[in-house]
Amino acid sequence: MARNVDSAPVQAARGIGGGFVRSRPFEVLSRAGFVARGLIYGIIGLFAFEVAVSDTGKLTNQQGAIRTVASQPFGEFLLVLLAIGLGGYAIWRLVRAALGHGPEDADSTLERLGGLGSGLVYGGLCIASIKLLTGSSAAGASSKPDQTTAGVFDWPAGRWLVGLAGVVMLGVAAYQLVKGVRQTFLEELKTGEMSAGLETWVTWIGTIGHVSRAVVFALVGWFLLKAAYEFEAREAVGLDGALTKILKADYGPWLLGFVAAGLIAFGAYSVSEARYRRI
Repeated sequence: MARNVDSAPVQAARGIGGGFVRSRPFEVLSRAGFVARGLIYGIIGLFAFEVAVSDTGKLTNQQGAIRTVASQPFGEFLLVLLAIGLGGYAIWRLVRAALGHGPEDADSTLERLGGLGSGLVYGGLCIASIKLLTGSSAAGASSKPDQTTAGVFDWPAGRWLVGLAGVVMLGVAAYQLVKGVRQTFLEELKTGEMSAGLETWVTWIGTIGHVSRAVVFALVGWFLLKAAYEFEAREAVGLDGALTKILKADYGPWLLGFVAAGLIAFGAYSVSEARYRRI
């Protein structure tokens, strides 16, 4: 006789988890997370756009965006709100990865793995915000992609792990591209609560935003693969490094301007998700 894997403790845990997901505090934290994500991408896009149109300023990444928030008037207060939002988004992604379901029906294994990875990344950004807020000696300091890659190369099968990370990033890029082009992100939104004009606007910024993210993620993945193939850690780049590669290409300022505008659009789309996302 087959053993029932849905034992009473497992069912109880699922019930508790489901109750938490349906709670008001979880919804508020989750929606704050979309605002925080939108702010991060908006800042990165604005910095990149400034470089594209005026050849001044500096390209930045997620950690740089956090430091930018901290440097503003009332920076500590804003940083507290940002840390709460980033933590809320991380919790939402990790809970979805654990439970494997949401208002859009059952999540696929790929979606759950993506949620796990995203939750860990944004959890790390939340920790970075807290360190900066508390004045930790490590605050604002983050390992560069090439330094991290060099450390992984020292691990057993490290070269293969770096290559695998590159493949994963390319997979994420492909997923973002398909999601943007096919506009399947609309299935995650309460479009019935939008006016016709607002739905059109959200469709445009969502499409442009997802495609732009796909371009950046694809570059990060490609250079991780290149680093693994050549066994050369300095080939690895992060988000700011990917934007630098775009700037140095033929017609670089134009290309960077388009991608930067797309990242700003994705920031605006994320803020719209805070209101209309199915939590």
